[in-house]
Amino acid sequence: MIFRFIILCALLLFIEFYSYQAFRTLIKTRWILIGYQVISLLVLIFIIYSFLQVDRSVGQTRQFMFTTGLMLTVYVPKILLTLIMFSEDIFRIGASIVNYFIYNTPRKEMMPDRRKFVSQLALGLAAIPFLSIIYGIFEGKYNFKVIKQTVFFPDLPDAFDGFKITQISDVHSGSFDNPEKINYAIDLINEQESDLILFTGDIVNTHAKEMHPWLETFSRIKDYKYGKFAVLGNHDYGEYVTWPSEKEKDENFKAIKNLYGQIGFKLMLNEHTYIQKGDDKIALIGVENWGVNFKKAGDLNKASENVHKDDFKVLMSHDPSHWDAEIKDHPKNFHLTFAGHTHGMQFGIEIPGYFKWSLAQYIYKQWAGLYENVGRYVYVNRGFGFHAYPGRVGIMPEITVIELKKGQNVG
Repeated sequence: MIFRFIILCALLLFIEFYSYQAFRTLIKTRWILIGYQVISLLVLIFIIYSFLQVDRSVGQTRQFMFTTGLMLTVYVPKILLTLIMFSEDIFRIGASIVNYFIYNTPRKEMMPDRRKFVSQLALGLAAIPFLSIIYGIFEGKYNFKVIKQTVFFPDLPDAFDGFKITQISDVHSGSFDNPEKINYAIDLINEQESDLILFTGDIVNTHAKEMHPWLETFSRIKDYKYGKFAVLGNHDYGEYVTWPSEKEKDENFKAIKNLYGQIGFKLMLNEHTYIQKGDDKIALIGVENWGVNFKKAGDLNKASENVHKDDFKVLMSHDPSHWDAEIKDHPKNFHLTFAGHTHGMQFGIEIPGYFKWSLAQYIYKQWAGLYENVGRYVYVNRGFGFHAYPGRVGIMPEITVIELKKGQNVG
């Protein structure tokens, strides 16, 4: 623990030193530079103090989210500054070696001065994440997007050709602070002309009471002709806080499961049902959370027991790592899986149809959007809410509408 603390302090000092170099190169007014140092020190002290005050029995609080947002706002730009300024120092050291050994430059003159242009470039580039993170906190976290996708299946039952499914995921109601924006999002959900709605978990951050102020709001989600179904996410188990007793933890878990019913969703706990349309049917299967790095409560075999291999199957599983580990090559052939969980890390770059990037892709093979494996698909919803960082940059909150079509995918 002490060693890790020393490493962290050394890293922070390294970042502060190099980010300061960019300002010092451009600004010569002494009191401004002192002011910068004082503010940086106070912000660092506040961040450390706030994280040390985190109560494991309470979980995420407003102060924790504010501190996380402040830390990212301050240190993501400073890390970028550090990378640029440190790279310049590598160049300067290389130049000084050449000057000394090849051109016999006197020691006092062999090290080139910092270039004003590099500091200007560094600060200009650092302003991009700085402003983006601030935008994400005040606007991005509620910038809901409806993403529509058509998926073709040659063995889709005829009656389900054109069948539409709305998906929401990762509500994290304990993070909300703007009823007007959430009501707007519910209106967006209700505007979609879908046949069925699926909710793939994480209704809260930890405690059932987080959802209580929002029960009426989410109860406004209209009834769907073919139903409203949900599964649990990893946060629904209350495992990220310290509980006074197992009894209190169990009571909270029971209350969380009841929340889904209170907003009109049928919670599926390792079980399945059939959706009948005309003379045709599809199997809807819901598993509890199963993640490579998170709780493994899901039982795919139990959930799909007595479901025939030739049935068309739609599966709900919160964590997309489940699809990669168990589902995509399963002999029962699960046609389409709905997942969430990743949030796209709430930070990335997306140009729809052309480019998407997030740190999430280095953790999850399937992290946002539609993925395919031998004619079997998983759709990873980017999440409705937010957690830890109180914002979203580039990866916006999502309401998904998937249309099932009979036929072959083109391209």
